[in-house]
Amino acid sequence: MHILLTNDDGAFAEGLQVLLQEIKKIATTYVVAPDHEQSATGHSITMHRPLRAEKTKYMHSPELATWSVNGTPADCVKIAVEALLPHKPDLIISGINRGANLGTDVLYSGTVSAAIEGVILGIPAIAVSLVASEEPSYEYAASFIARLATNFIKHNTDNDMLLNVNVPACPSAQMKGVAISRLGVRQYKNTFEERTDPRGRTYYWLAGELVDVEDGVDTDVAAIKSCKISITPIQYDLTNFTALDSVKAWITKL
Repeated sequence: MHILLTNDDGAFAEGLQVLLQEIKKIATTYVVAPDHEQSATGHSITMHRPLRAEKTKYMHSPELATWSVNGTPADCVKIAVEALLPHKPDLIISGINRGANLGTDVLYSGTVSAAIEGVILGIPAIAVSLVASEEPSYEYAASFIARLATNFIKHNTDNDMLLNVNVPACPSAQMKGVAISRLGVRQYKNTFEERTDPRGRTYYWLAGELVDVEDGVDTDVAAIKSCKISITPIQYDLTNFTALDSVKAWITKL
């Protein structure tokens, strides 16, 4: 079994390092990750400047094949599969992200986008995030993902399968199991803060207060609030199939 690890927090992020220690116990492991933080880059790819993939050595795992790339998370997966790795991996795991990737936030997430790129290339993938921003502890999440990865490869028959996993910041003894969830809806209000630089020019800083617009009992947001690990199957096909016939009906009248 061969697994590719990546993330959007950077090749030396703690979440990736802790995950690596668990995954290398179960599979031949490769790491191709950004050379600096690429959070909220979405699914952007680099087209107008060269990409550089630098061989990297982790002191705790010097035997592993690892690279840092001056590109986005999606870049990392593309260049790994198409240029760097000796063969196609059986699974791609993106994470462990520091902070949640819940609901509509997955559209902005570099973590999730890296996993989506894997699925586009015909490789099943897992995106994993820890819902904690201060003093995160990744060990429980890493152990869970190693178990999930083993079973995912064993039972999955669909190379288009992507699982978005969010692990709550609850102590392991307080975890209340796993919920298979749909995406909730998250929005931000008062998103931009207006400021003035030392030269008197106005600029804007993206901030805002998070609002869970819709967090029904079957959503990933609700699962996290209940101290459950949320797993959401995601697809990259954004087609609104229910609207196809209605659009077809009026578009022919143009």
